[in-house]
Amino acid sequence: MPRDDRDILEVLKFELQFLEQGGYGRLPREAWRSRLIFVDSPTCANFNTTERVPCNECALWPLIPEDARGERVPCDCLPLTPQGDTLESLYRTATQREIEETLGAWLRATIRKIEAERAKEAVTAKDRQ
Repeated sequence: MPRDDRDILEVLKFELQFLEQGGYGRLPREAWRSRLIFVDSPTCANFNTTERVPCNECALWPLIPEDARGERVPCDCLPLTPQGDTLESLYRTATQREIEETLGAWLRATIRKIEAERAKEAVTAKDRQ
């Protein structure tokens, strides 16, 4: 599978929609386990596929901290709060609801940040013309 060239803003918006529509609810065939953020989402390049795609080909890769890129599940190491909470730490200390609330807040903030950056870039590009 080639590098995931989806627009990161669209990927994050989709992930937020997936989250808000209950996408991380338990599945009847896997009721015994909580769903894993990103890994159990269509956002993941390895979602619902038998071919393993390297994580560095994922659309989320640019958001992964440099020091976490060698981890088995790098997206678990995304800092989701100003205090540095990650999915990895939240899985140990938070409820599924708290994890989803934290993820939702991070997604909204990251979407706003990217939109603001792009708006600024558009104004700068327009000013150059």
